Amino acid sequence: MAHIVETAKSGRARCRTCGEGIAKDALRFGEEVPNAFSESGGTTFHWHHAQCAAKKKPSQLREALAVYTGDVHNREELEQLIAENELKQRPTTFPFAERSPSARAKCGECRNVIEKGALRVAVQREPDGPSLMIMPATPRYLHAACARQSLPGATADVLASIKKNSRGLTDADLAELGAALSDAHGQ
Repeated sequence: MAHIVETAKSGRARCRTCGEGIAKDALRFGEEVPNAFSESGGTTFHWHHAQCAAKKKPSQLREALAVYTGDVHNREELEQLIAENELKQRPTTFPFAERSPSARAKCGECRNVIEKGALRVAVQREPDGPSLMIMPATPRYLHAACARQSLPGATADVLASIKKNSRGLTDADLAELGAALSDAHGQ
């Protein structure tokens, strides 16, 4: 989806991050999302102050700023906020891998608990039942070894896709993930 940066046309919009109003002529970030009220699959925007977006949605703001041709009087400050928060942001494209922050998630394949600190792979959850509103993509977590069953294609291609979509994985994490995917595929 195409996110945008623009100056606010009026003072009616509220920031989706902090809840405060966005003043007329202030720089704002528009996150394009599916319109829940559109029967034809249209889109709408969720608006954020530029500063709030730099903290909450830094990767998306960076992409939108790259194509914005207007003047950004505090660009250095925004770039610094983006850099500080980009590694903290959870990936938005599936599949991705990360270390489990707790032992609360269960594997979507084997149903066993994914231990805290264990490498896990997130894939997009399939909708289970009727939905009146379009919900944002929510992950289904899998053990690294169990992920192979849910991800079609060659192991090298799957690993490359996960690497591209993940943030903060070390070379050791990638090696562990590659070994788990290969071992699961060989069984």
